[in-house]
Amino acid sequence: MSEEPVATPGWLSPDPTSWGASGGGSPLPDNGTGLGAFPSDDGLSPGRLPLLVNPWDIVLCTSGTLIACENALVVLVIWQNPALRAPMFLLIGSLALADLLAGVGLVLHFACAYLLRSDSAQLLTVGLVVASFSASVFSLLAITIDRYLSLYYALTYDSERTAAFTYTMLVLLWGLSLCLGLLPVTGVNCLAEEATCSVVRPLTKNNVAVLSVSFLLLFGLMLQLYVQICKIVLRHAHQIALQHHFLAATPHYVTTRKGVSTLAIILGTFAACWMPFTVYSLVADYTYPPLYTYATLVPATYNSVINPVIYAFRNQEIQKALWLVCCGCVPASVAHRARTPSDV
Repeated sequence: MSEEPVATPGWLSPDPTSWGASGGGSPLPDNGTGLGAFPSDDGLSPGRLPLLVNPWDIVLCTSGTLIACENALVVLVIWQNPALRAPMFLLIGSLALADLLAGVGLVLHFACAYLLRSDSAQLLTVGLVVASFSASVFSLLAITIDRYLSLYYALTYDSERTAAFTYTMLVLLWGLSLCLGLLPVTGVNCLAEEATCSVVRPLTKNNVAVLSVSFLLLFGLMLQLYVQICKIVLRHAHQIALQHHFLAATPHYVTTRKGVSTLAIILGTFAACWMPFTVYSLVADYTYPPLYTYATLVPATYNSVINPVIYAFRNQEIQKALWLVCCGCVPASVAHRARTPSDV
């Protein structure tokens, strides 16, 4: 009776040469590319046995824990504070919830890969990670759209129409993200044919290509929206300067320039985190060294660590709620800080 094949732990496809070779040139036995192997009874000395757990997987698990804890705080603050129900805070909450689930997915995938070693568990956790990171990127796009509309339609922004539009965006982004996450579970995976695997197992090359191209399109749309936001901010600053006879070196000009710089940092951070993995996943496949995959995948997860800092902790209302939760009071410097163009 043939034995059932053991599921490969981790993200990548099996590669028996991933950890090195024995003294005679034959590869060490391994059941996962760069994802650790388990002890064998072939008589190898302890110094020549493959690693039990891949350090890169530990890094991803640690990142997932940090992501989950950080974003859980944001979700908790927005959920418990009735004052944070404006469309902007709903979108920030959506982003935090998506990143929270992504962090939980990374931790669960690590646990399932090294404890359960089950294909079914692997598909579920990978699906959760794909859906969560997709919702995170879509939420970033929704926040960008919301910021653009709040400036372009400044007089009518706080209306029921805006709230209805926000709810529509939330339903669409989470529905689409859920569909993308269900693809591996419903059969769009490479477990039956390793040759179709992408750099992230068990996602197929075509599946990852669709995700990568979609990301590039979303990034292009975000870039265009932020360019328009910068134009609106600069135009408003110029109009105010003319009305008050300000000079270029006035504090208002400085804060406006700071606001534009903040937008550049937001977009630059997003691109720096996700672009390497996106481009690499388009050109590479499962035969490429696993080190390259981890080196591009880990920075992508860091975007979910940075998101709360950029979108939540810098917000004055969320800062007040955090102070109230932590110490029961709000410092005067936070309570009376005026909103500036750098807060866009």
